[in-house]
Amino acid sequence: MLPPQSKVRPYSHGIAAMSGIFKAYDVRGIVPEQLDTAVAERIGGAVVRYLSARRLVVGHDMRASSLPLSAALIRGICRAGCDVQSIGLSSTPMLYFAVAHLKADGGVMVTASHNPKEYNGFKLTREQAIPLSCDAGLAAIEALVRAAEQPLPPAAAVGALTSLSLLEPFVEHVLSFADRGLAPSRRRLKIVADAGNGMAGLTIPPILNHLPVDWIPMFMDLDGTFPNHPANPLEPENVRPLEARVIAEGADLGLAFDGDADRVFFVSDEGKVAPSDRITCLIARQVLASERSPILYDLRSSRVVAEEITRLGGTPVRSRVGHAFIKRGMREHGAAFAGELSGHFYFRDNWFADSAEIATVELVNALWREDAHLSDLLRPLDRYKATGEINFQVEDKRALLCRLAEDYEDAAVTWLDGVTIEYPTWWFNLRESNTEPMIRLNLEARTAAEMEDKFAEVRAKIEAYGAGIRA
Repeated sequence: MLPPQSKVRPYSHGIAAMSGIFKAYDVRGIVPEQLDTAVAERIGGAVVRYLSARRLVVGHDMRASSLPLSAALIRGICRAGCDVQSIGLSSTPMLYFAVAHLKADGGVMVTASHNPKEYNGFKLTREQAIPLSCDAGLAAIEALVRAAEQPLPPAAAVGALTSLSLLEPFVEHVLSFADRGLAPSRRRLKIVADAGNGMAGLTIPPILNHLPVDWIPMFMDLDGTFPNHPANPLEPENVRPLEARVIAEGADLGLAFDGDADRVFFVSDEGKVAPSDRITCLIARQVLASERSPILYDLRSSRVVAEEITRLGGTPVRSRVGHAFIKRGMREHGAAFAGELSGHFYFRDNWFADSAEIATVELVNALWREDAHLSDLLRPLDRYKATGEINFQVEDKRALLCRLAEDYEDAAVTWLDGVTIEYPTWWFNLRESNTEPMIRLNLEARTAAEMEDKFAEVRAKIEAYGAGIRA
């Protein structure tokens, strides 16, 4: 049975208005100006045709547009002759779990992640939660969607729609990462959790309730209008309420989730956001205590990550930025874990997928095992000083990168993702934006003084080639 037509105001912009919604790793745009139910229905059919799928899983977040877009997507999937298992409201990691747990041919999560309320989109996977990205399926799906203005022809038999709840088995899966043996012998941790009115408000409470911790909720109500702050913890102003609450409560840890709960940022007992590459070090320490595995990290990360992985007996593997590249690299290298500077953490035993929920459990494991405050664990890892990511507006991105590489030809130069220039005491990476006339700079040095000096030097060269810092 096909899902009913939405009773909300029908969208009418269709295929002609969808310019630019197919991104490097997902589909995303403003609703309904760029992404409407007509486009969603065609995308559903195109996914079926590209994957030759017989059964797909669909989940959605709490945005006002997610339910009508999900219904339209499901209609398109069913019209193409494919069965749908709808898991309803879910986090993106829960969708990944469902695809693998149900042995489906793939899945679609209706979400715009951390974007403002007017946005929505789709994250797509094939079997085993393997992501579809621009160079691995999304471009082909876009071509199918654009192939004709008329609706794609229906299959001879309409696919069946079933609905099911997977919250309980998902929570059990996440809790399988908890170190229950050590927990009773350690102090009870106090945790403040800020869901940002996103999907962590559904998944995190039952997880924390099953751990021997005391926790304090912030903004747990599912509300796609984001009445308290945007669900984007990458922006410092969105984490300040959590930082203040951690201090006020005397908490051991703060959790800041994005809208679809595939990213998490951690706030220390001192009320400061912990850099995600340092968290990668702490979780890697737990993983490498039981096995000597390759560990992936994105190339913007501090040098301390590779140093720590090596010290602990692991094999550090530098990766391109982006979940599709990291997941592919983990499979190629047989890596047990990977961390990304943007707050994504990936686990082999989670089908190589990212999960903020599992990352939370693993950091709690680290605090239990070390029996120490997070600030104490982070302090020895603060060996270098970094600029953070700085954006520059520029039209000819590739030409600028090439000229910088020529300027620093005496350095170690690599082109894994943009250009990375390395010297013994400092380094920087310049990457091109996938969607805008912009380059992104990350620079790190051994001391704050050297970092400031080298940043001024590199910035002067970039600006001399016609680029300017983007506000």
